Order: sequence, then structure tokens, then C-alpha cells
Amino acid sequence: MKRKLDATKSVKPTVSDAGPAAAAADPAPMSRAQRALVERNRQRALLLRQARLREHPSQAALDGGCAGRVLRVQGARLVDSGGGFFVDEEAADPAPAAPAPLREIPAPIHVSERPACDECDAAVASSFLVDSFDCAVCDACHKEHAEKYALVTRTEAKNEYILRDSDLDEREPLLRFITRRNPHNPRWGQMKLYLRLQVEERALLVWGSEEELERQHELRDKKREKVKVNKFNRRVKELRMAVRSSVYKKKLTGHEHTYGEEVYDEEADTYTRTCTECDHSQTYEKM
Repeated sequence: MKRKLDATKSVKPTVSDAGPAAAAADPAPMSRAQRALVERNRQRALLLRQARLREHPSQAALDGGCAGRVLRVQGARLVDSGGGFFVDEEAADPAPAAPAPLREIPAPIHVSERPACDECDAAVASSFLVDSFDCAVCDACHKEHAEKYALVTRTEAKNEYILRDSDLDEREPLLRFITRRNPHNPRWGQMKLYLRLQVEERALLVWGSEEELERQHELRDKKREKVKVNKFNRRVKELRMAVRSSVYKKKLTGHEHTYGEEVYDEEADTYTRTCTECDHSQTYEKM
């Protein structure tokens, strides 16, 4: 036993005194065959990765059309995505998104060409009314005379000044407007805002004078009142017909006889009775 222990102590470790870090710092040079094997393995890994990332064979049909791979479920068209699930046909082939409209910023006005403000006669280089409505008014005067240079919606412009769509969109010179999100319901889309001063000028251009505009207002009010009266009369007539139809019940059955007193015939041993409303008579025997 003592000899075995001495033999065990005399065994020396194969790792150098510098440790594993020093051994890893000086790796043995690779042979040409080993480098070729590493390159082949790398190329094979790249091919496998490209095969996994490659399109599904049905993807080309998905891009070109959905024939043969469409499933109808309760009226909806579902397309096999090739990944183990179905998607909506519209989601599988989405329409290209429209590019966002670009806003054109006007170039700065030269000092010699700057218009004078209609209220204070100061040169206006840039302001909200100048940039949006081509109205020579500075921002300070705009705030001071906010009611005069107020904005109106398209509906208000048509109702207050009796204007049509063609008067706002087609008649020269075209009215300028700005778009804002509808505060009442964003799903209604953008609303158009016009400068009230320019809308009033357009109304005078269309109707000629303020007196004619007032007369058009009166005619419109009369037409609306007439429409209300006609609608009320139709409603009253419908109610009268409904009341009459509920009171009057049409008889769909035949005539029901109302018999008087029966008369006995001793010779024939029969009884006879006659309807009080018609000449019908009935003869019968009694057991």
C-alpha cells in the first residue's frame, strides 16, 4: 500500500505552471485541411440560415393572388399565411399607403414688396392671415380685431350667406381655406375654415347687394316654413287615417241569420223559422 501512494504522488500534471490562460493564448496553428473543413462548415451554416429565412413556397402566390389558398368563414376571406395560421385577405395583401401631403411653405417676401397692414399700415413680412388667406393684416391687428377676421366653417358659410359649393370651389378667384381636425368627432374628417371677411365679399359678388342677400334669406325661410307645414299636414292626415282604420272594422265573414219565432206545422210535424233580415227560412223536425 505504501508503494502505491508513493507512485501516485510522483505523477506530474500535464498542464504547465502558467495555467490554462497561457495555453489558450498560444493556440496551435491550423493545418490546411482543418481550415478547409472550417470553411465548409461555415458555408453549410450560411446555406441553412438562408433556407430558414427564405420565403415560404406559397408566398409568391400570396403576393400575386390568393387563388387556391383562400378559406371562407362566415363571409370573411382568410388566407393561409404559410406560418400555421390564417390572416384576413386585406391584411395579407395591403394596399400601398398614400404618401402624406407635403405642406408648401411660402418664400419670404422681400422688404420692398412687403404689403402694408390694412389696420396699422405697418409692413407685414409674415403673419397668420398673410400666409393662410393672403390677407394683409399683421398678427397684432388680427388679435385686436378678432371678431372682424374670424373664421367660419364651410357649413356656416353656406347657411349664413346662401352660397353653393360651386361658389366656394369654382368661382374665381378661389377662396383660400385651412383645414383643422373636427372637434366634435374626429371620425368626420378634416373641416375647412374660411375667413369670414372673404366669404362676405364672395356673397356680395354672387347676390349683388346686401338687400338681395336679405331677400334670399326671407325666401329660404318661407320655403322652410312651407316645408314644415306640408310635413305637419301629412302627419295629421296619416294620424286621421290611422284613427279611422282602427274605428272601422271591415266584416270579412258572411251574413249571419237572425231567426224569429218558429212556426209548427201539425200535418208535416215540422217546425219552420225565418230570418228577420233576409227571406231565408229553415224547416226542421224535433225528435
